[in-house]
Amino acid sequence: MQQTTSTARKAALVFGGSRGIGAATVARLAKDGFAVAFTYVSSPDKAQALVDRVAADGGEAFAIRADSADATAIRDAVAQAVARFGTLSVTVVNAGIFRMATVDAVKLEDLDQMLTVNVRGVYLSIQAAVPHLRDGARVITIGSNVALHTRTPGSSVYQMTKTAVAGMVKGIALDLAPRGITVNNVQPGPTDTDINAGATEILAGMSPLKRVAEPAEIAGMVSYLAGDDARFVTGASLTIDGGWTL
Repeated sequence: MQQTTSTARKAALVFGGSRGIGAATVARLAKDGFAVAFTYVSSPDKAQALVDRVAADGGEAFAIRADSADATAIRDAVAQAVARFGTLSVTVVNAGIFRMATVDAVKLEDLDQMLTVNVRGVYLSIQAAVPHLRDGARVITIGSNVALHTRTPGSSVYQMTKTAVAGMVKGIALDLAPRGITVNNVQPGPTDTDINAGATEILAGMSPLKRVAEPAEIAGMVSYLAGDDARFVTGASLTIDGGWTL
C-alpha cells in the first residue's frame, strides 16, 4: 500500500490494539472511516491477522511493535503513525497489564510494571501524540470500572492505576481544551477478553445483566467519543459495565 502523509484523511493511533478491546477498537474505528495504526508487544501473527481483517473489510490499518513500558518505543510508534498518515485525529490508549495479589504478596517488580505501563505509559503515550493531534482531535483512554468499585481481593495495585488514569484525563482535558481537543476515559466492566479467560461465567453471575461485555460494545463507546456527537464531552470517565458498580 502506498505511503501517504495527506493531512485531509482521518487517522487514529491505538496503543495496545492487537487483541481484546484494543482489536475491537481498531476494527470499529476502521469501519468508521479512520486509517488506523496500532501497537502490539507480542504475537505479530495476531497483529497481522487484524491488519488483514481490516483490509478485507475495506479499511486500512498497520501494526507497530512497541512496548508501552518503553518511552522511546512510544515516541517511535507515534513517529511511524505520523509518517504514514500525517496528523492524528484520534489517539486511544488501551495498553495495560493486570497482576493480581493481595497487598502482603505484591511483588515489587509487579508493582513497578503495572505503574510503568498503566500510568506512566498512558501519560507518555498522550504526551507523545499531542504535538501531532489536529485541533479538535480526540484522546481516549481505556480505564476500568475498578476505579469506582472492586469486589475482588488482590486488585489493589490495578485499582490504583486505573483510578490514576481517571484523574489524569481531567487535568489533560484542561491542558488541551484551548485547542478543542477532548480527553475522555472509558471504564469497562468485566469483558470477554483473555484477561478474564476462565472466569467469564463467574463474572457474568455477579452482573445484574448476567453476562459480561463483548469487546465490540466497549469499542462502540470509543466510537461515540471519537465521533461528532461527543464534541462537548471532555474530562469524563464513562462507565460501561452492565450495572456492575450500581
